[in-house]
Formats: sequence, structure tokens, C-alpha cells
Amino acid sequence: MKCIVVDDDELSRKLVEGCIERTEFLQLAASFSNAKDAIKYLKNDRVDLIFLDVEMPEISGLEMIEQLKSVPQIILITGKRDYAVEAFEYDVTDYILKPFDFERFKKAVSKARELHEAQNQLNSNENEFFIKKDSKLIKLNLTDIAYVEALADYVNIFVEKPANHVERLTVLSTMKSVEAKLPVRDFCRVHRSYIVRLDKIKTFEDSSIQIADKVIPVSRSNKEFLVKKLKMF
Repeated sequence: MKCIVVDDDELSRKLVEGCIERTEFLQLAASFSNAKDAIKYLKNDRVDLIFLDVEMPEISGLEMIEQLKSVPQIILITGKRDYAVEAFEYDVTDYILKPFDFERFKKAVSKARELHEAQNQLNSNENEFFIKKDSKLIKLNLTDIAYVEALADYVNIFVEKPANHVERLTVLSTMKSVEAKLPVRDFCRVHRSYIVRLDKIKTFEDSSIQIADKVIPVSRSNKEFLVKKLKMF
């Protein structure tokens, strides 16, 4: 997995770099002492994973996430527990408290690797995937999914049915996990809490779109990216 490190503290940055070097499935592409340079790099280079400090001058780690048009997996690294709730809201893969050891690092990157492999598996069968609901597995056809909504520690997947009816499936998962299974050519993250299938969009006006009877907000940070993707149709 191709990754970068973003941390204004040099000792912390070097520690993460050392852990990456010890992990065979990780490849360090670049390392930055500030978010501004990292954002500039990501405009032209794609990565699978970002190790991101929260508290940095000028642009914080959370502010950096908001500015990214396409957000890869994020592992937040911080010295304070205060950001745990916000980290969950930003749907990061994991949240590591400083100081940490290599075992804690391995636990976080193993989770990232599982999500990455799930995405790769999707590439071999791009039309369907399974979700676990209660005690059974349900197969979903990607063309039937209208949109996905984050709900606390659950995710609502709305599936289009005949006569413009939409059925809701509530599963115990994260937006990051579901997003990893959805092909980027067909789906777009339009808001922290919503992923939509592009060809299900009925209307797009200012800061919202409509799918079936649902009006979905579009965040300012995702609006430009959505407009560019819609021009492909």
C-alpha cells in the first residue's frame, strides 16, 4: 500500500516512517511536515493511506481531510483523546494515541490492509458484493444501490426497487468500509454522511441533489469534485 506521513513533529514523523519501513506491505511515498505541502502532493499523486497528525499549524489534520477531493484511508495520530469523536465522524480507519509502539501500529495498518484488499477483491467482480445484516449475508447488485447514509456506528444502504421505491438496509459497518467496496467511476462521496450513485441523481441544485424522493446535502468541499464527475455522463 502506497502511503504518506503528515506530521509537524519531526520525532513523531520519524517514528511513523520507521514503523512503515518495518511493514512489508507498506510503501512510503513521501513525508511532510505540514498539511499544505501534502495537499499539493495529493493533487497529482494518489496514495492508499495517510498517517495524519491532528494538531498542526495553519491547517489541522481534520481540516486537511475536508480539503481533499478524494480521501484515501486515514490513520490519525495524535497526543490527545479529545479528537476521538471527531475522528469517528470523519470515518477514519483508525485513531492512534501518542506515544505508541509497533504493536499498536501493526493493529491499525492491518485494519487498513483488510479494507484495501476488499477493494481489490471488488475489482474482480464489480457488479455485486455481500453485506452482513443480522445473522445472514445479503448480496447486493451495485447498480441497484441509490445512496449510502452514515448513521452513528451503522450505515444505511438504500436500494432502488420498482416504481421508484427505495428500500433501506441497515448494517453494522463504517462509511469507509462501504466506500472501499464501491467503484469510484459510479459512486461519489458528496458529504461526510452520504455516498451516492451518480446515475441515480435526478437533480443537482446549489448544495443539494435529489435521488428518488430524498434530498441529499452536498458539502462545499465535495461540490467541485461532484460537478467534474457528472460532466462524464
